[in-house]
Amino acid sequence: MRILVLNPNTTESVTELMIEAGRAVTAAGTELVPMTARLGVPYISTRAEAQIGGAIVLDMIAEAYREVDAVIIAAYGDPGLFGAREMFDLPVIGISEAAMLTACMLGQRFALVALSSAFNGWYRDCVEMHGLMGRCAGIYGLDRSFDSIADVQDDNLEALVALANHAIDAEDAHAMIFAGAPLAGLARKVRDRIPVPIIDPIAAAVKQAEALVALSPRKATRGSFKRPVFKTAIGLPAALSAYMDASHAEPRR
Repeated sequence: MRILVLNPNTTESVTELMIEAGRAVTAAGTELVPMTARLGVPYISTRAEAQIGGAIVLDMIAEAYREVDAVIIAAYGDPGLFGAREMFDLPVIGISEAAMLTACMLGQRFALVALSSAFNGWYRDCVEMHGLMGRCAGIYGLDRSFDSIADVQDDNLEALVALANHAIDAEDAHAMIFAGAPLAGLARKVRDRIPVPIIDPIAAAVKQAEALVALSPRKATRGSFKRPVFKTAIGLPAALSAYMDASHAEPRR
């Protein structure tokens, strides 16, 4: 089984961090295929950047979908997720949806802890998009800035642990999610310092991708998630344009 781990940000070191965290939980025979955006922003933290990232996601999947069995959109907030599920015939998993749904299996209420409170609006939109606000105990972000996205996990580890424990005490959170691709692998490092289950988004996404491939669901041919008939488009990237031009082809599944 080959799973595309698609980072719609341009920071290669974050892709490597997620691949390392994902490989810690892969089943025998599962290969994680990394892919980092060639254009865009170093990390997505706003609604506008998420819109840009969503378009990049569709193009990246169009380049690689023939070579993989499933796709993970490895950016918290799941930019482009619903559009990708509509367009493509293989399972597409967002790391935030995977983390939150997994957290719901471990308790009634989960909390999100992020690197910065600047992310809170976009992350709240994501929780609402997945219909899980009633299960969300709160979204917490550090009130500090950072220079290098590659080093933020180690630089802020103590503050993130303290914020997670505050969320548990203040809101009775039953499970905790460290939200954001640069925090991949942190759950494993601090699991003994936080008294509730901690979900690593990329690890949850890998296991759910493996499950969906094993279940082999068919592509919808009715309803709003069936593959659309694409219009003639101008100026789109070559891979995405070619996929849309070939939209008359039979679905893979």
